[in-house]
Amino acid sequence: MDKSDVSPHQPPRDPAAEEALIRAALSPEINHRLRSARIVARRAVIVAEAGDLSDTGRAELEAAITAALSALPEVDEVRIALTGERRRRRLIAVGSGKGGVGKSTLTTNLAVALAKMGRRVGVIDGDIYGPSQPKLLKTEGIKPTATPDGAQLVAIDSPYGVKVLSMGHIVAPGKALAWRGPMTGKALSQLIDADWGETDLLLVDLPPGTGDVQLSMLSAHKPDGAVLVSTPQDLALIDAARAGQLFEQGEVPIIGLVENMAGYCCPECGHISDPFGSGGVEKFAAALEIPFLGRVPLTLATRIAGDKGEPPAAGEDETAAPFMAIAAGLARWLDTGKL
Repeated sequence: MDKSDVSPHQPPRDPAAEEALIRAALSPEINHRLRSARIVARRAVIVAEAGDLSDTGRAELEAAITAALSALPEVDEVRIALTGERRRRRLIAVGSGKGGVGKSTLTTNLAVALAKMGRRVGVIDGDIYGPSQPKLLKTEGIKPTATPDGAQLVAIDSPYGVKVLSMGHIVAPGKALAWRGPMTGKALSQLIDADWGETDLLLVDLPPGTGDVQLSMLSAHKPDGAVLVSTPQDLALIDAARAGQLFEQGEVPIIGLVENMAGYCCPECGHISDPFGSGGVEKFAAALEIPFLGRVPLTLATRIAGDKGEPPAAGEDETAAPFMAIAAGLARWLDTGKL
């Protein structure tokens, strides 16, 4: 009997396990292109997006997938269908109910971590009044150029493989913006509608609260999902709940919650204290049946790195690990719609 034949005693298929097996065998760059992946009668059937590739690039993609999957003992044959549809750029909002919870630092490091995984990522600094991404991504003092027709800004390349745009790149340093709500909405649209090149994922670092910028984004540029950030104390959680309600009313999926500043390790004695409490966000997420993405400790090294424009996620030490873990969860959600 041909080993590809289906035995009557063969156990039922597990599509999720099949997809996980295939994805584990492929590189992050290829994983990002997969539309579907399954194994039927020992035959791997792959649908991948290749609309932005040349004929040579498509051939190289097919060869790489075939070589990787042919090595699997569960696979005898590989069949690949490449679609010509160009991927739509996806928009993920990173929000919080209040300021000072480390949302901008998280956004920066998630973007850098995703770029290390092979994603083509950009960061939009939606905090029009208090932009911080130019410092965090070491692009202070760089002015964005415009497209030849002058219709769009061109996103700035940071040193970490992440493109970025911020009002901090446009307005003179230290200048206060006295803009009314409609102007902030227009400014955000200008940043989102910029020329982002081959970037296919944009993280929007939103200002705290549920004001004009958030409402403008929901009406004109509805995000594909939202990540909420909070510190563990009750006051921050109450405000995070308000932010979550805004996204739910706008029918934007909540990808998950992140607990930031979760414990402080003294650099002198190593003692861990909890100035903002401990575990509050995870309990809050469980109570609201919202996924918990992970926690990031409060460390002096992270603060110093942020001030120097050197995101911890760009390195390989222990300060990078929490951001890489959260980014991995976000990547799974982007690829499969679930954590």
